[in-house]
Amino acid sequence: MTGLGGLRNVVRQELVARQLDEQIVGRYPVGQRLRVLDVGLGQGTQALRLARAGHKVTGIESDSRMLATAREALAAEPEGIRARVRLVEGDGRDTGVHFLPGSFDVVLCHGVLMYVDEPDALLAGLARMLAPGGLLSLLVRNADALAMRPGLAGDWSGAITAFDTDTYTNRIGLEARADRLETLASTLAGIGAPLSTWYGVRVFTDTAANDAELPPEPELLALLAAEERAGRTDPYRSVAALTHLCGVRGG
Repeated sequence: MTGLGGLRNVVRQELVARQLDEQIVGRYPVGQRLRVLDVGLGQGTQALRLARAGHKVTGIESDSRMLATAREALAAEPEGIRARVRLVEGDGRDTGVHFLPGSFDVVLCHGVLMYVDEPDALLAGLARMLAPGGLLSLLVRNADALAMRPGLAGDWSGAITAFDTDTYTNRIGLEARADRLETLASTLAGIGAPLSTWYGVRVFTDTAANDAELPPEPELLALLAAEERAGRTDPYRSVAALTHLCGVRGG
């Protein structure tokens, strides 16, 4: 869990990693080296983790600063891991320009849809990148729980407003859009990658301060265990800040 930053990001990355591993282990033979596409890879946390596990990873990122951070992190890895990672500067909506259909076993799109006004075309393009039986992993802001953060912070007017919208201002001051589970499930079915399972991410720690530091390891492990359990259990997962959806390509 080193190099992941503050508490909120550690919770996000650790839970998504555990959930992804569960899906991969349950879907592919042990030891199979997968072809992974990470769209909007950010600082490269999940891409590098999967490369360390032996998979071949291609990351695409449109933000040059984030791409530079990912390249710097990759440069610090052993040569064998570096050889399994390809980083591409580009927009996730242009995957068809860079890759052939069916080129990947797993496609990740984490923390991207909230900045896309019309996500259906992007999602359809990502589904086309998947080989038959491939896994599509989406991490989105949960529109069904937008009132939770302002409500728990005592911002009552903000909470009331959040009930009737799917837009919000994130912690870095950008206007963004949230997605509803039911809507995305319908979209995934329509693009041939129907929803297989879903999880909640950050049920208890979403209101932590941006600069909240990690607690001592025993407490952190207990916190992660509680978050992981909540992210798999109704009704808790329904009010998580983020929703992690896993769809499977038909055929």
